[in-house]
Amino acid sequence: TGCILVQSVAEIEQTSMDAKGMKTVKLVPAVTVVPGDTVIYTVRFRNRCDKAADNVSVDNPVPEHMQYVAGSAIGPATEISFSIDGGYNFAKPEALRKKDSDGTERAARASEYTNIRWVMRHALAAGADGFARFRAVLE
Repeated sequence: TGCILVQSVAEIEQTSMDAKGMKTVKLVPAVTVVPGDTVIYTVRFRNRCDKAADNVSVDNPVPEHMQYVAGSAIGPATEISFSIDGGYNFAKPEALRKKDSDGTERAARASEYTNIRWVMRHALAAGADGFARFRAVLE
């Protein structure tokens, strides 16, 4: 019902060699994934309305049984933040803090991120597309 249409895909890298021995890497659908495999998640979004959309924010959970790969989140013209509490609060990595069982506070590890948020720095023009991407490893 809104103007922003969001679609997510999960892919893995597939490496092949051609007849000349040149290596190529392409993304293919993540049909079968085993523990230790890295999955690349791409979130595409499109403004399907006839006017620019301000304050576009895309939130995506890190899928269950997956651990976010540190530094892998990208999104052109976006500000990226993370959550460690299921998406209730978001902050830059350096501001995320966890308490250990003994009560001491420490910096949150990337593997503890539960959600990622991309906020567009500018309005998304009518009919325009955008994308965001991150990697996660199956536990």
